[in-house]
Amino acid sequence: MRVRAPELRGRGWLNTGGKDLKLADLRGRIVILDFWTFCCINCLHVLDELRPLEEKYADVLVIIGVHSPKFEHERDAAALAAAVERYGVDHPVLDDPDMDMWQQYAAKAWPTLSVIDPEGYVVANMAGEGHAEGLRRLLDELIAVHEAKGTLHRGDGPFVPPPPSDTLLRFPGKALPLPDGTVLVSDSARHSLAVLDQDLSAVRRRVGSGGRGRADGGPAEASFSEPQGMCLLPADVAALVGYDVVVADTVNHLLRGVRLSDLAVTTVAGTGRQWRSSLDDHAHDARSMDLSSPWDVAWYDGKVIVAMAGTHTLWWFDPVKRTVGLYAGTTVEALRDGALDQVWMAQPSGLSASPDGRRLWLADSETSALRWIEDGQMHTAVGQGLFDFGHVDGPADQALLQHPLGVCALPDGSVLIADTYNGAVRRWQDGTVSTVDSGLAEPSDVVLDADGSVIVVESAAHRLVRLAPGAAGVVDGGRHKVERPPSPLAPGTVTLDVIFTPAPGQKLDRSFGDPTRLEVSASPAELLLEGAGVTTDLSRTLVLNPAVPQGVLQVVAQAATCDEDAEFAACHLTRQDWGVPVVITPDAPDRLPLILRGLDS
Repeated sequence: MRVRAPELRGRGWLNTGGKDLKLADLRGRIVILDFWTFCCINCLHVLDELRPLEEKYADVLVIIGVHSPKFEHERDAAALAAAVERYGVDHPVLDDPDMDMWQQYAAKAWPTLSVIDPEGYVVANMAGEGHAEGLRRLLDELIAVHEAKGTLHRGDGPFVPPPPSDTLLRFPGKALPLPDGTVLVSDSARHSLAVLDQDLSAVRRRVGSGGRGRADGGPAEASFSEPQGMCLLPADVAALVGYDVVVADTVNHLLRGVRLSDLAVTTVAGTGRQWRSSLDDHAHDARSMDLSSPWDVAWYDGKVIVAMAGTHTLWWFDPVKRTVGLYAGTTVEALRDGALDQVWMAQPSGLSASPDGRRLWLADSETSALRWIEDGQMHTAVGQGLFDFGHVDGPADQALLQHPLGVCALPDGSVLIADTYNGAVRRWQDGTVSTVDSGLAEPSDVVLDADGSVIVVESAAHRLVRLAPGAAGVVDGGRHKVERPPSPLAPGTVTLDVIFTPAPGQKLDRSFGDPTRLEVSASPAELLLEGAGVTTDLSRTLVLNPAVPQGVLQVVAQAATCDEDAEFAACHLTRQDWGVPVVITPDAPDRLPLILRGLDS
């Protein structure tokens, strides 16, 4: 039975020239609805996966971003408009602040894609990232079917680009004070680096052509794609390797080296492909290893530590040996402390080593947490979990942040936090959190200059400003919690089924053993009496603790596929993680189905 696509309704539209779109306006075209939220790294990955499809099928395909927010800040219409420009979204976007469309289309996770055929019927739904090849095959099938039926109409789409902007910087990401007193800044939306003078008001030099790319070479020839964090190498290491600065070239999934003497750029780690494999504790050749959205870098423990936001982990990079490897995390997106190989993170986005070198501080953005590493253990200073956030000062175990992206460890042992979605700079000191400044436009980094002053990257205001930390205030801006409807489950034995359907033209790839993997854990851990751990079967028997009334099941599933009937078959890996809120209720269902990829309605 075919299902009619629900009508598109929301608070407003972006990238349409002020026009409200209706499904009737799109009849005859194939439509992909991309349910996203601009905080989510997986959603940003999907934006990049969709770009080639937008270009190839421009005369038959309309992509519409449906922005269904997680954080309170993301409900702000101006913040959404800024994000659409920041991430180069070149298609119409529907503002869905109350998640009405999310519910109408039965979305369960960020991101979710829904495909509507030229006659207005939903023909596919899929969660997570990694669907570009499956979408391409599905689009080819739909084009052939509807061209034969006469129901496909080719032509220009409804996208209307916003007017060009003219500011010194455009959505700068991170800053790095240089030994000569200048400041290097990642000018992220312009895909380049800029060297600012000491008063932060003029660009002395630029590194990068300004267009998306991954070319090495001199400052005019080199190119980046939304670069973010940077760190200086120790002088003796820089002399050995031939470059001084390591740059997290985020959307290219690369680390780049910059030599300060002539601003030449070279690729030092990554292949340019996004990581979609399994993790191990081995060292790997840096240039042959895939990375995933490196967001920040810091020199710590004799290596460059990389905040690998795309996999919710930290990696290390040894510039002398030219190797990389896993430093901390398991890829599970949640908050758990302990030994580095067992911890959980959620999109780590800011790093800062303490001046004495003992601690590495990190901003764990999706858990709205400030955390630190010392002596092989990770600890949480501020943060409650994936769904709790706010602007609350006071004792650190009760304080709340909202999606922080930057952190700066100071010589007195305190830590400054770029509390991005609260528009504030916060300070942690001796177990207490206070607000140093507020009213800022998405501060994304905080760094200490050589003269002791603090530089704040005010990203959405397109500038850097100096902040002299003084007396801190106490703010109680309220507590927020993401309230996603929990899934009722029966106490005791429950069956978890992850339903996977290969994309058209693909089959499970058994060339290297079991093609599927399922990892299950819970928060609190006591929720699961049995069934935690890793198996290769996508169906698992769980035993839920009747004494724990509610919690979150953390489920990570992946499946390897390859092209059918091809002499040199391409390989693909589909991966999705879920944080499923559950409530334990007698007489509730004893089965939890999750769709890893659903290519039917």
